[in-house]
Amino acid sequence: MVISSIDLKNGKVVQLKNGKDLVLERDDAESLIENFNFFGEVAIIDLDAALGNIIQEGKHRGTTANTELLKSLLRKGNVRVGGGIKDVKKAKELISLGAEKVIIGSAAWASADDRANGKILNTEFLDELVKTIGKQRIIISVDAIHGDIVVKGWTETAGIPLLEGAKEAEKYASELLFTCVEKEGCMSGTDMEQAKKLREAVKCRIVVAGGVSTLEEVVALEKMGCDVQLGMALYTEKVFLDECFTECLNWEKAAETSGGLIPVIAQSTSGEVLMMGYANKEAFAKTFKTKKLTFWSRTRNVLWTKGENSGNFLEVKKLRVDCDRDTILATVVPHGPVCHTGSWTCFNAEADASSTMERLYETLAGRLANPTPGSYTASLDDKRVREKIEEEAEEVTEAEGKEEVIWECADLLYFLNVLMCKENVTWKEVMDELDRRHKK
Repeated sequence: MVISSIDLKNGKVVQLKNGKDLVLERDDAESLIENFNFFGEVAIIDLDAALGNIIQEGKHRGTTANTELLKSLLRKGNVRVGGGIKDVKKAKELISLGAEKVIIGSAAWASADDRANGKILNTEFLDELVKTIGKQRIIISVDAIHGDIVVKGWTETAGIPLLEGAKEAEKYASELLFTCVEKEGCMSGTDMEQAKKLREAVKCRIVVAGGVSTLEEVVALEKMGCDVQLGMALYTEKVFLDECFTECLNWEKAAETSGGLIPVIAQSTSGEVLMMGYANKEAFAKTFKTKKLTFWSRTRNVLWTKGENSGNFLEVKKLRVDCDRDTILATVVPHGPVCHTGSWTCFNAEADASSTMERLYETLAGRLANPTPGSYTASLDDKRVREKIEEEAEEVTEAEGKEEVIWECADLLYFLNVLMCKENVTWKEVMDELDRRHKK
């Protein structure tokens, strides 16, 4: 599958040829990540950090021109981040801010003096990194020029053969990112033979970057067992994510097991499983175009968009493929009950969504935005809601027994949600902050 790349330099999204020459520049990172994340993971690279362009003075000391933009993007998708990550503290901070994985480049490799003595990796750093954030969160770059590992922003050859370095790096990482540097940004195709040798040399996940410029290459690498990280080909519209997504699915297996159809599981943004259906290429194409989940009806042999008659459509936020490339998980926002019986999901008989903090928040936000006569929620001004939170918090601490604690906690959560609505603070933001503290 494809991992879309957002390279940042001087606070802009850029694409460089061979890591040096500016080819294009744009300032729409927010819309890019929304589109890219619909189809899969996103790699964000701080090129200024990789090149050592660090701010040395003032309150922003130690950061780059991309730092604030980078932070704002980290929780807007399934993001992996790289560029100048040279110490464990920085890696841990990025994970706490929402990065799912960190990409380690030059810091993973031994110093020039140690390499002269036969050492390949900076094992002291990598041991500490694995201990701190875990091997599953680590990607090591095995960037190479003509089969030799390069470091320091691709400006220095390390004297380490690619395959030898990859076999050692695999011990410390869940993935290896191989960039064919001499092909990077050239749109002339990547080194398929080198990618094949790398795939055969290691067992971990391999992501190939540098020069991939056609859908055919993406599919060939997928069949080889490699994922692809794309930048220039996407920005210049030589390759399209919707086509890559569809063509990389395991249609051969689908033909054998499910009549040529791919199972699609619909899940709400809060994690509730809503329904399952089947899709062919035509159904996926319509889903991509409308952002409404579309299936192929096996009973009627027709294309159908969920909700086309009832209005209870499923708004698709992102699609994810499983490890075997034969099942899709669609994260959706349901607009009404999902099941034809009137139930909220096809897996229970409830006529409405389960109570969650998000659902309570949305209900209260609606009442505050469109108050009805006699609405207690709408009558709460800023001062009163804070007073009620103080009262209810005290009642929670004084509650005795399970039932009384439940009752008082419900009251407290109601008023807390009202305050959050008034301050435009979402539960996602609160949970993100708790996640950050947990990973700090």
